[in-house]
Amino acid sequence: MYDLTAFQRDLLYIVAGLDDPHGLAIKEELEDYYEKEVHHGRLYPNLDTIVDKGLIDKGHLDQRTNIYSLTQRGRRELEARRKWEDEYAGEEFD
Repeated sequence: MYDLTAFQRDLLYIVAGLDDPHGLAIKEELEDYYEKEVHHGRLYPNLDTIVDKGLIDKGHLDQRTNIYSLTQRGRRELEARRKWEDEYAGEEFD
């Protein structure tokens, strides 16, 4: 997780939070959060990066649509990140 950009971490959280998300659903979630447009040229290369790092898997819904899912490693990384965040800010935000 330490070598991911903030955008890539956000992608990881979104993939973890949705059921079999596809690129457009991920894009819409990011746009809601960032309150601005997320271009395909930014989205898909970053998704590919976290696929290459083994944090998410990329599958095919059909010939045009990829779906993404969190790997076990991705889940462990998110859990470790959450634990680390809680050490520093957990009680302050409860």
